[in-house]
Amino acid sequence: MKKYDVIIVGAGPYGIFCAYELIEKDPKKKILLLEKGNKISKRICPKRTTGKCINCNPCNITCGFSGAGAFSDGKLTLAKQETGGNLSELIGVDKTEELIKRMDAIYLKFGADPALHGVDNKEKIAEIRKKAIQADLKLIESPIRHLGTEASYEIYGKLEKHLKDNGVTIKFNTMVDDIIVKDGKVEGVITKDKDEYLSSTVVVGSGREGSAWFKEICNKHNIESVPGTVDIGVRVECRDEVMKELNEAMYESKLVYYTKTFSDKVRTFCQNPSGEVALENYTLPNGKHLTTVNGHAYKGDKYKTENTNFALLVSKNFTEPFKEPLEYGAAIASLANMLAGGTVLVQSYGDFKKHRRSTPERILTGNVVPTLKDAVPGDLSAVIPYRIFEDIVEMLEALDKVAPGIANNETLLYGVEVKFYSNKVIIGKDCQTSIKGLYSIGDSSSWTRGLSLASSMGLYVADNILGLEKND
Repeated sequence: MKKYDVIIVGAGPYGIFCAYELIEKDPKKKILLLEKGNKISKRICPKRTTGKCINCNPCNITCGFSGAGAFSDGKLTLAKQETGGNLSELIGVDKTEELIKRMDAIYLKFGADPALHGVDNKEKIAEIRKKAIQADLKLIESPIRHLGTEASYEIYGKLEKHLKDNGVTIKFNTMVDDIIVKDGKVEGVITKDKDEYLSSTVVVGSGREGSAWFKEICNKHNIESVPGTVDIGVRVECRDEVMKELNEAMYESKLVYYTKTFSDKVRTFCQNPSGEVALENYTLPNGKHLTTVNGHAYKGDKYKTENTNFALLVSKNFTEPFKEPLEYGAAIASLANMLAGGTVLVQSYGDFKKHRRSTPERILTGNVVPTLKDAVPGDLSAVIPYRIFEDIVEMLEALDKVAPGIANNETLLYGVEVKFYSNKVIIGKDCQTSIKGLYSIGDSSSWTRGLSLASSMGLYVADNILGLEKND
């Protein structure tokens, strides 16, 4: 048994920035960072060379130093509210804005591109906003700093080296099995290999991939939590020409729509100009394997494509007696995997509306060449619940008024895309759970969605641990 001042579970942006802030402000602290995946230099997806997903466990796309979000596109959304989660509801807008500025400065220090998207072209953005209003869409404007998928390797590689050089102990390929709790206080963690590490301060930031695991931990130790929002949808892929106006003016256009049929919230998420659609693999605590879909975009020209992709996510909140949002999303993803033979489905929008299975031949008649070769042509309407199906159709028809051509028959839909952060942990303003000394941060807490607020939340928790925040 080894004792540390602070143990951090998960080396995603939240864990990295928490460790960074702790060691910057108190270099004498003994900090242990535990990560189930690989170090940055070994986070290489074999599909790049083999052309086929070989189902690595843990997946190098979703696990490892810097977490899942960094390699999907590496975008920092620098808005203080309305995007990336609900941190401002917990700590206030002014504090959130301050943390975002601090977070951004650290990324710049380690090599992020100083260029910002979405701050110029005011007239063009005003035109887009007008079109959005006419289509009953809400345009959420935000400065965007694009790290890029390949540049993220370099930035996080420098951060990993910095933490090690400054005394942070990082253990990779180390899965935490349980936390140690006694008399309502945390005392440490136990790994899958039955190693025990002791500390009266434990920070859990297990990310989207670890959401289901942390939900089990909450159930086991009676950590207060409630069912959160379930985000389920598809990844849309079209030609760059269709999205050119939005791509050039904003890089990522965040649009929200409330459907006329059901009043459900649908949003665009993770827009990737000239990008490619990618697989994400998850292993649930029960050992069940799921494959979902995501998107990447590279900074340089080497891997650029002729297509833009983005997610359309339907946000669902259920009432009593429903308490299993993670299982609900996993069940839908599992059904898609079943019909696709273990991978994901792709369908043209024209076939989707007709509830007709797409074929390779019909997809090839369109202008959109699929960038995800693993996807199997099929029928997503046989997978997606009717209500979500109708929400997606309504949203695409509304988007077509802002980006004409997006609702064309040839537009491709990949599915399903599910975001596993739907177990909302009850935390105080200092981010402590109902277990004293146990902090919950990042996507697994369901308080953030994405790099910016997850990294910012890491800084905030570190300041609370150091006693620099007053939360009376």
